[in-house]
Amino acid sequence: MIPRLFVTVDLKPGAVFAAEERAAHYLKNVMRRSVGDPVILFNGRDGEYTAEIAGVSKRAVEIRVDDLRRAQSFVPDVWLCFAPLKKDAVDFLVEKATELGVSAFQPVFTQHTTATRLNHERLEANAIEAAEQTERLTLPEIRAAVSLQDLLQGWDPGRHLILCAEAGPALPIGEALSRLKSDVRQTNAWAILCGPEGGFARSELDLLSKLPFVTPVGLGPRILRADTAALAALAVFQSILGDGAQRPPAPLLPIGQRPE
Repeated sequence: MIPRLFVTVDLKPGAVFAAEERAAHYLKNVMRRSVGDPVILFNGRDGEYTAEIAGVSKRAVEIRVDDLRRAQSFVPDVWLCFAPLKKDAVDFLVEKATELGVSAFQPVFTQHTTATRLNHERLEANAIEAAEQTERLTLPEIRAAVSLQDLLQGWDPGRHLILCAEAGPALPIGEALSRLKSDVRQTNAWAILCGPEGGFARSELDLLSKLPFVTPVGLGPRILRADTAALAALAVFQSILGDGAQRPPAPLLPIGQRPE
């Protein structure tokens, strides 16, 4: 298996750089790679490149960039706004939502939110690892947590908010999103909002349902865990309003192999 790594440096043929500590440790100590071994690189803006290890020492791993392997592409502009969860649940949520193509994570403190802290660096690491393993070419933004009140006060009404409402009037999510798809005023900026394990407070649902940029949706008759609800909503969104109709890129030739 050829290691695939996210890097922050600019990528262009012939560039040589010292791998960051995380990548260097992975290549040298986990994958046991050495000089001449191939690597695949992406940085979220320049596309995906072939590369190879140019040097290994006790303190550093040097990488030389070779050729463009895949042009840059981007995911649909959909945020996932979620109430902070316990450590394992939020780690799982960030990993799987990154795989599903969310463009940004926005933690939101609601009335019934019990978790009060988020480890931003750990969430970023989870997102990077998920992007590396799934051939995604971008990383989702992980935004600072805000209260629901502050989120709504600063909201751009051009970004439509899909509210996962466990109570109150709401169309099934598939029907609701299909209606939005046929709306001539359809936006290209979206967000999904899911509440905490205890659900939204009635006052919060009442407030949200009155806002013109909000569409409440139902996720079925069962009570879902908060992380399950968020991922289910995101999967349906991508199927109807996102890039779910696309197929994965065609299998790429191994590095160095030419088509017959």
